Amino acid sequence: MDQVVDLNVGGVFYTTAASTLVQAQPSLLADRFSGRLDPLPKDSKGRYFIDRDGVLFRYVLDFLRDGKLSLPESFREKERLRLEAAYYRLDGLTERLREQRPGYITVGYRGTFAFGRDGLSDVNFRKIPRILICGRVALCRDVFGDSLNESRDPDHGDTDRYTARFFLKHTSIEQAFDMLQEQGFYMAGSCGSGTAGGTSAAELKPGVDSEESRWNHYNEFVFVRES
Repeated sequence: MDQVVDLNVGGVFYTTAASTLVQAQPSLLADRFSGRLDPLPKDSKGRYFIDRDGVLFRYVLDFLRDGKLSLPESFREKERLRLEAAYYRLDGLTERLREQRPGYITVGYRGTFAFGRDGLSDVNFRKIPRILICGRVALCRDVFGDSLNESRDPDHGDTDRYTARFFLKHTSIEQAFDMLQEQGFYMAGSCGSGTAGGTSAAELKPGVDSEESRWNHYNEFVFVRES
C-alpha cells in the first residue's frame, strides 16, 4: 500500500501519499522520499519538517498530484512561488509559471534623425542612444535577463511593482523585438513623433551636425503576452 506521509511545511500541515512526493523526477522531494538523500527531520509530532513557505506549498502539492498549475485569478505571489519551485527543483512547475505570466511591456527610444548629403531624402541610418523598458519588474527581468540595466531604478525591492526606468544595455531595437517574440509577446500598438528643437550651434558638442541635432524623435511600442 502507498505510504501516507504527514508534513509540516513552515508550520502548515499537509497529509499526502509518498508516491505523490516522488512523482516529479528529478526533484528535491523525490530525492528525499526515495532514499537518494538523507530523510527530512521530523517535528515533535513525527511530521516531516520542511522550512519553507507553508501556504505556497499547496500549489506545489497540487502540481505534483495533477501535473497542472491552477492559480486563483487574483493570485499575486508568482515570484515567490517561482522561488519555491526552484528550491524544490521542479522544472515543470517553473515552466508553467513562465507560461502563465501574461502582461504588457512598453519599449521606447529617443534619438535624432540622421541626415545624409541631401538632407532627409538621403537618410539611411537610425541613431538610438538608449532603449527604454517599462512594465512589471519581474516580467521585464524574465524577458530581457542580463540585457536589462536597472541602474536608474531607485527601488530594488518588490518585484511585483511597475517601473518606467529600466533600459537595455544594447541599442539594437531589432534585438529587443526578437527577445520579446521568443518569449511569446506580440506587438499590440505603436506610436511615434518628431519635433524640432532650438539647439544653437554654441550648445553643440564638437563634431555634431547642427541641423541633425535640431530634429528629435520618440517612438514607443506596446507588446502583450496573453495567458
